[in-house]
Amino acid sequence: MRSRHAAFPLFAVLSWGVMFPVLASALTRVDALNLTTARYVLATAVLLALLLAREGLAALRSGGRAVEVVALGVLGFAGFNVLTNLALGHAAPQQIALFAATTPLVTQLVRWVRDGVRPRPVLLGFSLVALVGVGLVITRGRLEGLGQFGVGGLLMIGAVLGWAVYTHGASRFTGWSPLRYTTLTAVAGTAAMLAASATADLAGWQHLPAAADLVAVAPQLAYAVIVAAVLAVLAWNTGVQRLGAAAAALFMNLVPVTTFVVQTVRGYRPGAVELVGAALTIAALIGANLATRSRAATAPGAVPARAVTDRPAVVDPIAVVAR
Repeated sequence: MRSRHAAFPLFAVLSWGVMFPVLASALTRVDALNLTTARYVLATAVLLALLLAREGLAALRSGGRAVEVVALGVLGFAGFNVLTNLALGHAAPQQIALFAATTPLVTQLVRWVRDGVRPRPVLLGFSLVALVGVGLVITRGRLEGLGQFGVGGLLMIGAVLGWAVYTHGASRFTGWSPLRYTTLTAVAGTAAMLAASATADLAGWQHLPAAADLVAVAPQLAYAVIVAAVLAVLAWNTGVQRLGAAAAALFMNLVPVTTFVVQTVRGYRPGAVELVGAALTIAALIGANLATRSRAATAPGAVPARAVTDRPAVVDPIAVVAR
């Protein structure tokens, strides 16, 4: 029975692992900000339709928390996705996937800063190991490769930090359904993307894509919206509900593995150092998740894996796992 339920998060993370190479290929025709904006305008429209169908007009009210919703939406949806797409212009998809996979560990640090909840030493140790692994992949084991962290690495650090703050903020919306929280923050984030994109187009920092360009990247957009931002999200939440967040979170470690496989099929040949770095990062992430899960299972009065408090308040790629 549980193996059948595992098909849901497995489908989700495989979809997200493929997403990075897909988006990277679209950046050859459309600027990163315009591409991100187009993707989330479409995805937010779908989310709004689902929310209205399931919860009605009342679910669109912020309940006096509009400022918080807007801030989190801008940090999460706009910040993470725009910075990630910009980073794809400076780093390979497999490198970006490894950075994104460190989000659960970064969230532990955000929780420490904001709530004073100190991470266990074992989690900090795994964080360091994961970062070493990412470093090996990016530099290929050569000191002169440190320069490759450059713009792409800095952008991904900002993206991961923004998403970690967004994910942590979701814990304050326990009275909202996952769909409601995601939709309202997505609306705020998409509005910020539209404003930023229009400003960049008018200032000449980028160019409004021509109709031919949008048609050329239509397959990539269709995948990013329908598969990665709608179907995968719904599959992920179904898996979390049936397996529990702790068990489902382990599947996120397959994201960078999937991206590496896709890139290899497309002709990329990773070196031995890169493979060691990727394995080190993935092993550290799995170890951190197992350590967190084992502590939750042995803690006095621990709630069952499928209890409501173990379910995420967020339903979007990568953010869900960091909880």
